[in-house]
Amino acid sequence: MGSFQYLLAGLAGFGAGTINAVVGSGSLITFPVLVMLGLPAVDANVTSNMGVLAGNFSSLSGYRSQFRRAGSLLRVLAPAGVFGGLVGALLLLVVPAAAFEAIVPALVGLALLLVVTGPWINRHAAGGKGWAAPMWVVVTVTAFVSLYGGYFGAAQGVLFVGLLGVVTQLELQTINAVKIVNTLIVNLVAAIVFMTKGWVHIHWLLAGAVGVGAIVGGVVGSYVGVRLPAWLLRTIIVVVGLVALVVLLKR
Repeated sequence: MGSFQYLLAGLAGFGAGTINAVVGSGSLITFPVLVMLGLPAVDANVTSNMGVLAGNFSSLSGYRSQFRRAGSLLRVLAPAGVFGGLVGALLLLVVPAAAFEAIVPALVGLALLLVVTGPWINRHAAGGKGWAAPMWVVVTVTAFVSLYGGYFGAAQGVLFVGLLGVVTQLELQTINAVKIVNTLIVNLVAAIVFMTKGWVHIHWLLAGAVGVGAIVGGVVGSYVGVRLPAWLLRTIIVVVGLVALVVLLKR
């Protein structure tokens, strides 16, 4: 693989980091690009996770007050994030690659649908229309979303915001703070699983290129990305995702 391919991976990481700082779903940039660079779907998914993880940490600084407000909830939901991320990552490695190749177009399609409906999901969550569900329901929802995140991950944050907006009456900014921590936990647990059990699927140089781009993109996104219209970033995600969908269906 030549320098152009690594540059492209780095640019994808930059785009993912920037988008994650604003609307989330940055993996729908890195995963398709890695697939288009010729990586098998499982390898692209694992390598994308490893690279984007580096940019997850840069999303923490803007939500310090919300973290303090949601401290007790974060402690309750953290084990569900660990459990779901662990099970999802192990499923990715245990289920035959052919099965993942078969299901991934549907997962990408679902993720794109979530991105498109994201504004409505956010409005619903911000409207305080949620059901004050028992804590075990909230924990179960968190575990389910975390399992999805460990297995595939794209649009995990949008799914989390939507479901938590249904089963809780939390403010949107608090839900976003919980989402950021949950995503970090899931990606970190999945990365540990991939490094110990699925290292053969990691393309380290590409993961490094994505990671460097994601770190820079996360910083830029926190200052510049927030000034860009969300619809523009969502459009970029959808266009790249649709191209990936065509590539995957033609395989």
